[in-house]
Amino acid sequence: MKVGYMTNAWGAVTGHPGGVTSIKDLFYLSTGEDEQAIKAISEAGFEYIEIFDGNLMAYETDKQKLTKVLQKYGVKLFAVYTGADFIYDDVLEEEFYKMERATEVAGALGAKHLCIGGGAVRSTGIKDVDYRKLANGLDRAMDMAAKYGLIASYHPHLGTCVQTTDQLDKLMPLTKISLCPDCGHIAAGGGDPVEVVRKYNDRIKYLHLKDHKGGGFYPLGMGDIDFKEIIRILYGKGVDYTVEADGYTGSPEEAAKVSFQYLSGLL
Repeated sequence: MKVGYMTNAWGAVTGHPGGVTSIKDLFYLSTGEDEQAIKAISEAGFEYIEIFDGNLMAYETDKQKLTKVLQKYGVKLFAVYTGADFIYDDVLEEEFYKMERATEVAGALGAKHLCIGGGAVRSTGIKDVDYRKLANGLDRAMDMAAKYGLIASYHPHLGTCVQTTDQLDKLMPLTKISLCPDCGHIAAGGGDPVEVVRKYNDRIKYLHLKDHKGGGFYPLGMGDIDFKEIIRILYGKGVDYTVEADGYTGSPEEAAKVSFQYLSGLL
């Protein structure tokens, strides 16, 4: 198993401002300095990173610039996070244009995983057809990722139409894509991460380790999630992991160190 760390804990989590008027430019962004995050992740002990598609796209025309930073700190690009609404037919091609650009860059830089969030919630509420539309989009995204050598996984997230475990159970029979459970988001959505992992263990190739307690997100070991049982269930299945600590109000550097120490004791 390999364990990475997400760079989005440094700075705020936003979207590219150009996306307000141009969907093809609506990438995720974390506002912190990429090198600062990579340096801190390396110093904490991690050897892999996950990065937002928008941060990655800053290197689209100069991939060597990111390669040099990664090599400087002895870190490799592990995964890229992207997302889309998926449910609106008239903008779907624009969303795939954006995602494919990022996936191509990720593949060229040696990433293994493409983590995909999304499934918009309409102003009038979720329609049953939205799960079918999302599923079709995720199947297409899985094929797109494979073209560039990446494994695609779906990441349920707060604020999407797959926020609760009931909603996840509606989606999963409709799509072939692998599942990337985010332990913290599952807990925040009222679910039990251990039970989700147990139920879908055969569809998990990549998983986000994020702790949760009392409505907030924390470094590993500071919340209520039973990571020992989660890892036990997935042991021997070749699952990769990335730690996330965005939303934690403390020092991101300290959160990375605490999480690494916790995992070192657990593993």
